[in-house]
Amino acid sequence: MYTPEQRARAVELCIRYGLKAAATIRELGYPSRAQLVAWYREWRDSAGTLAERSLGRYSEEQRRAAVNHYLEHGRRNACTGRGLGYPKSTQKHRGWVDELAPGKRRASGPRAFTLEEERKAVAAPVGRAGGARRIADEVGPTRRTPYKWKRELLPGKEPPMPDTSDAVPSGAPDAGAARPAPATQADIDALGARKAELERELRQLEPRRDVMGGAIEVLGKGAGADPADELTNRERTLLVESLRPKRGPCELLSALDMARSSHQCQPSAIAAGDRDAGAREMVCAVFDASDGAHGRRGTHDELEARGHAIGGRRMGRIVAEERLGARGRARPKRAYGSYRGEVSRHPGNKVRQDLAAGLPNFLWPADVTQLSIPAGRPCLGPVLDCLDGAVVSWAASASPDAKMANSMLRAALATTTDEERRHLVIHSDCGCHCRWPEWVSICEEAGIMRSMSRKGCSPDNSRMEGLFGTMEVETFHGRDWAGVTLDGLRERIDAYIERYNKTRVRRSPGPMSPLQYRQSLGLAAQQQGTEKRYRPRL
Repeated sequence: MYTPEQRARAVELCIRYGLKAAATIRELGYPSRAQLVAWYREWRDSAGTLAERSLGRYSEEQRRAAVNHYLEHGRRNACTGRGLGYPKSTQKHRGWVDELAPGKRRASGPRAFTLEEERKAVAAPVGRAGGARRIADEVGPTRRTPYKWKRELLPGKEPPMPDTSDAVPSGAPDAGAARPAPATQADIDALGARKAELERELRQLEPRRDVMGGAIEVLGKGAGADPADELTNRERTLLVESLRPKRGPCELLSALDMARSSHQCQPSAIAAGDRDAGAREMVCAVFDASDGAHGRRGTHDELEARGHAIGGRRMGRIVAEERLGARGRARPKRAYGSYRGEVSRHPGNKVRQDLAAGLPNFLWPADVTQLSIPAGRPCLGPVLDCLDGAVVSWAASASPDAKMANSMLRAALATTTDEERRHLVIHSDCGCHCRWPEWVSICEEAGIMRSMSRKGCSPDNSRMEGLFGTMEVETFHGRDWAGVTLDGLRERIDAYIERYNKTRVRRSPGPMSPLQYRQSLGLAAQQQGTEKRYRPRL
């Protein structure tokens, strides 16, 4: 129940924040979203006022009678509900007891006592300052609890005798010196309490020590592995069964932070075996064949192309359990930029992000990227066919010069016919390579149409950006390039593009590789033997 002031404050703050319920609740800590909406509607319909709320359908006399019945009949909520017929809600009855009789409600769970409270309760029976019943009523535990604490804190009946083996003889020079005062009863009690506390901690740590040792011996985990966080339920069950002769199941399950129900379900699951054994073997084989380049989606597409259908959730579970993560970039770096200003006239964006084609050699995106290895920073310039994503031609050079770009374009045009060039559009970004006079003259002589994206707008040439990202993740990032020369890098790029065109499965065609897609359309025969590429020495 909220007071009128609290309700008005919440509505005013909500209006001040522009009717943002989440911000209001986050600052005040109350109420719920639905309650705040109801208050605001009431405030709006009543011209800025909020009506008074009643305390409920129970009067003050009924609430007090319920509390008195609760205190007189063993402090049991169920007994009060049966005897008076109300209230039906146990939570509401607890609120009445806390309001009208603070501190009198019986705790729902076992109460935890501090070490100081235990010492105080033990000191009274030892000193005969009161009976156990009176101590239990004052401190809170049952009558037997103080005696239990006494046995734990004072295990011996007689105080330990002082050690006199090193006593100084009476005739010695220091015989008259002051000796240390004997230990008092308070010191003995403190030492006994500390001993009991250390023994309890030791009893709690021993099962965890056995569990960590078993994780190393039985499961072969590393020395720093945390059994409570890094073990599966299957591994925890095997560990519990191996330690059962030495420890009880309750101690082991508590040390492993494992529920008893989970432990009881594992034997049948272990006996059933691994239901993903066959799929797991195929997934691992495909992942190893790609040299860690494919992630969950790439592996799924490769298996689907081979005729093995595995569900998405099942694939994700296998990849997570086997830790088959695709390699990625270790850290971001500054991207290479080929923009050098307005070198020539902008031909206009004729594609307008519609990078799809229904015919081969109809739309070609082109771009240049830079790769960085210890041996240098070579550049790669491919030309892509938007029909199936195949790389028509590519060129690699140690520097991003005009010779590389022009040779890439000439090699791509050599794969076309005069009829195809009439409707061919080559699309690029605003880089200087595609605006130099020689590039423009090659396009004009071939009779192809030029198109150029807007400045600084990578989505206009997204097909090339996607090709570069895929190629870098699958063949560049996450590898050790120390000792690799530029010629070695060029050979790896050539091998990857060959595989990309012929065997690498892509999701968009179906799934199938670009060559397989063209074969399905009956276009591969006329394209065979016409592909050329320019590969200068790096």
